[in-house]
Amino acid sequence: MEETIGIFTLPSRRRAEDEAARKALADGLAQTKRQINQAYSGFDTADDPDLIDSYVFEINALQARYNYLLRRMKELGGEE
Repeated sequence: MEETIGIFTLPSRRRAEDEAARKALADGLAQTKRQINQAYSGFDTADDPDLIDSYVFEINALQARYNYLLRRMKELGGEE
């Protein structure tokens, strides 16, 4: 049974929370990687300069998100 004593969370609950956080981060990493690949595909087929610029910005933003999620995963001790 999960219990909290005062401000302290029991270790079993903490592990479950950490595992849930790692799963959410892993899902976010996978989704962001798919989005990066889609943006690269769009970039490769674009011929309008404005569209090319938009793909460049999108790719940079997605890579920043991926780096953030990866850093958070490493902080939690997860592997990716």
